[in-house]
Amino acid sequence: MTDLRDRLKLEPLKTQLLLIQELADSGDSGLDVLMDFLLDQRSTPVTPAQGKAYQVLFNADHPKTNEFLQTHFPQGLVALTSERGIDYAPLQSLLVKQDLQAADKLTLEKMCELAGETALQRRWLYFTEVERFPITDLQTINTLWLVYCDGKFGFSVQRELWIGVGKNWDQLWEKIGWRKGNSWTRYPNEFTWDLSAPRGHLPLSNQLRGVRVLAALLSHPAWITKAIAPVQAGQP
Repeated sequence: MTDLRDRLKLEPLKTQLLLIQELADSGDSGLDVLMDFLLDQRSTPVTPAQGKAYQVLFNADHPKTNEFLQTHFPQGLVALTSERGIDYAPLQSLLVKQDLQAADKLTLEKMCELAGETALQRRWLYFTEVERFPITDLQTINTLWLVYCDGKFGFSVQRELWIGVGKNWDQLWEKIGWRKGNSWTRYPNEFTWDLSAPRGHLPLSNQLRGVRVLAALLSHPAWITKAIAPVQAGQP
């Protein structure tokens, strides 16, 4: 168990995620290692490995782990900062529980709330509203998706893939599973609401209304100014 404890701090993300699952299956001793890991990492930027460890402890629903999380992480792992007073705690809760379909819907709702009352009533966004989003809020939403989804999902992941295909939208749709050949993925039943989905599959970002909203999101200064780098399983 000591060996696993040491490796958990040093290995790349893909290996960390495997080790965390191994520890999750190891009973109380494994949970103890994960609690130590989270405490040891508190002073570092939050990562998908920490998110996975938190989820394991949360889902253990054990008096010891419940007390630990309530004592040390009562608000979860991610600092839920907002320039406009938006409450992102419900989104964090859904992502911790891996209710990704509900989290996706709430993400759009929170972005509409961020855009203002008119957008909240219409339930969709104009690209001009997205362009005015505060950097802080977009980074908060993005970090929640990254941290609790093994680094696979989030706007910064979609941006990385978009740039990787030369900003070619048709290639991006195929890569993230929003279209196959000439057939668009139909909402909601044809989308994949778990971590088996392709990288960048979620959140949907109002994609049914064309590219302008997503283009505004992926071109936002949030990913340039104090940008949060996407984390890919398998990278250090």
